[in-house]
Amino acid sequence: MRILYDSQIFESQKIGGISRLFSELIKRLDNSKDILVNFPISFSENIYIGDVNFLKRVKKPKILFSNFLHWFDFPGKGKIYRYLYLRENKKKVIRNLEDGNFDVFHPTYYDPYFLRYIGKKPFVLTIYDMTHEIYGEEMPRFDFSAKNKGTLAEKASKIITISNNTKRDLMKFYDIPEEKIKVIYLANSLKPVKKKPLGTPQLPKKYILFVGERSGYKNFSFFVKSIAPLLKKDERLSLICAGQDFSKRERQMFGKLGIDGRIKSYLVDDSILSYLYQKATCFAFPSLYEGFGIPTLEAFSCGCPAVLSNSSCMSEVGGLAAIYFDPQDSGDILKKVGGVVNSEGLRKKMIERGYKQLKKFSWEKCARETEKVYRSVLNEKI
Repeated sequence: MRILYDSQIFESQKIGGISRLFSELIKRLDNSKDILVNFPISFSENIYIGDVNFLKRVKKPKILFSNFLHWFDFPGKGKIYRYLYLRENKKKVIRNLEDGNFDVFHPTYYDPYFLRYIGKKPFVLTIYDMTHEIYGEEMPRFDFSAKNKGTLAEKASKIITISNNTKRDLMKFYDIPEEKIKVIYLANSLKPVKKKPLGTPQLPKKYILFVGERSGYKNFSFFVKSIAPLLKKDERLSLICAGQDFSKRERQMFGKLGIDGRIKSYLVDDSILSYLYQKATCFAFPSLYEGFGIPTLEAFSCGCPAVLSNSSCMSEVGGLAAIYFDPQDSGDILKKVGGVVNSEGLRKKMIERGYKQLKKFSWEKCARETEKVYRSVLNEKI
């Protein structure tokens, strides 16, 4: 069986759950004796791509005019380089689509460019969440992800969703028959570290950990306002954010709340992130909506108690191992987070339950179930 992937998500993400999914999937399927993986990509800045043996050679290709541009420095130079590199990636995928030397095509995101080249060959589509449909007002003006997703969902031979919640939302927004959809859970790639990694920032002894993006439906600002009384009451407690530096608006909010010296942000690699989980008093995930929520499994893997929003798919992933709060109720957030922070006995029980819950998810299981979807498409076609 020959599987063709494209490079979409590896062009837009340096790190992230979707590119992590495909790097783990491709790595495992490439080791299968009766599966031939074709992933034609010349350039990517994604950090996971080096984990896949046959992709370790991926780098910036030699492109017409690139040597000429090298000698000049001007505004927008980086964008021109990026355009040339990404165009080269797409051209390679299109050549493979036109050649037809594959059995199943699996695009890594929602760009429908391939429809004009794929002919009658089947393709499998993974839908990660329905964020663009539910929170469309927060998306950039020229983001056509929702429209493209609907087009591809209708034409796909099979659809994979990464949670039952996403499956229900997909059926709600689009007229997709349930038998066309297969739920396949993601897994965790983060492992505990045995010693403090080089470059780890100075950390407080007691802190709540927040991981990832902070805008809009991620509910960060509301969460900070909700736990501000907890931070003020316990001078030893801080909030650490793993992600981009704070914006001016965020810093102003911290100042008004009187907690500006108690919140820090660090952009970290996987080893330092593991250490942050391991040393945290608890991990908090207040998002209003997620397609899956890999950080919950990361916390479990690193022995970190998880306090989660009770929205969307959170309980599917967290199970009985997590404590849940209403993400739109300040009082409930304060009560639940404070209860975990202030109870060592509860945290120990949550850590034990987290290790048990983690065993339900694995990348190997994800790969084998995805392989079954590919084979079902070919059997139906026959």
